Amino acid sequence: MAKAQRKKASKKELIVQKAAFMFREKGFPATSMRDLAESVGIEAASLYNHIQSKSEILQHIIFRMSDDCNKHLAELDNGRLNNLQKVESLIRFHIKMMLDRFEEYHVMINEWIHLEAHHLEEFILQRRNYVQRLESIIKEGIDAGEIKPILPYVAVLTILSAVRGLEFWHRSRKSYSPQELEENMVEYLICGLRC
Repeated sequence: MAKAQRKKASKKELIVQKAAFMFREKGFPATSMRDLAESVGIEAASLYNHIQSKSEILQHIIFRMSDDCNKHLAELDNGRLNNLQKVESLIRFHIKMMLDRFEEYHVMINEWIHLEAHHLEEFILQRRNYVQRLESIIKEGIDAGEIKPILPYVAVLTILSAVRGLEFWHRSRKSYSPQELEENMVEYLICGLRC
């Protein structure tokens, strides 16, 4: 029984991974259940043994990523880092997400608009709270003299936009390693906050 449940769970995870790739490549609306089934190598009707709908997959991807972001933020709140160190940790976290979990991250930041109404409202609220918490870390850093006086919203927008820009690296033929990208981006963004 446990083996069958593990097999079903691994098949569901494969479906989620393939869906994330397809949602990124084609967009959520243009991805059909038939396309997804074909990419997984099963009949379309068999998909429903693992998932209820395409919308369920989208919700799963987006809220799993959102939960990971919020867990990281909670760990920082419970840690002993100063505010500038928290910002650096957040930058590194988002860079790693964009580099290591590109499809899922892309879906979260680009396809969320296709969530069903009640999930859409929940995600928008989570996202707003997350950005406000990041702004408060920047403000606390400014108040503590760790970060130069700038609009916290501008700092958060700049950081998150820079991380989104890594999509171009994924599509380019640049041979920079993920480590080089991370170190250079962190240095550039942190220097902009403290210099």
